Amino acid sequence: MAFSKMMSSLSYFSLEGFLAVALALALILAHLPSSNAQDSPQGYVDAHNAARALVGVGPVTWDETIANFSRTYASTRVADCRLVHSGDRRYGENLAGSTGNLSGRDAVNLWVSEKVFYDYNSNTCAAGQVCGHYTQVVWRNSVRIGCGKVRCKNGGTFIGCNYAPPGNYNGRRPY
Repeated sequence: MAFSKMMSSLSYFSLEGFLAVALALALILAHLPSSNAQDSPQGYVDAHNAARALVGVGPVTWDETIANFSRTYASTRVADCRLVHSGDRRYGENLAGSTGNLSGRDAVNLWVSEKVFYDYNSNTCAAGQVCGHYTQVVWRNSVRIGCGKVRCKNGGTFIGCNYAPPGNYNGRRPY
C-alpha cells in the first residue's frame, strides 16, 4: 500500500514536472527566431545578397509593396501550383516550385545554382541551359525585392520573387 501511494505521488510529480518543463520550453521557443526564418523577408534578402556579393554587386532591400504584389500573385497559384509568370512588366520575376515544402532560401539557391551556366564574357547561357533566374538575382540595377510563398492544394509550394527595377535586358550584362 505504501509503495502504491508512493508511485501515485511520483506519477503526479512526474506529470507536474513534465508540465513545468513543457511550459518553460514553450516560453523559450516563443522567444527564439522562427524556424521559418528561411521564409522571412530577411531570409530572402540574405540569400540574394550572398550571391550578389560574390560578383561585387550591391545589396537588395526588402520592399513591402513589391512583397504584397508577390504574395497576391502567389495566392492565385494555390489551386494548381503551376509556374506561370504574372506578366506584370513593372517587375522582374523569378518563380520556383516543388511537390513538397520549399523554403524561400532554397528557392533563391535554386536560381543561384544556374550561375555555372552563365558565361559573363559572352553574356549568354550555355547551350540548352537556363541562367536567367541567376542573372535576375544578381542584376546590378534590381535593388528592391519582394517575395511570396504559398502551399498549394496539391501539397506543393509556389514561390515568386519580384524585382525592381526589372533586369534581364537583352544585350546588357547583369553586373
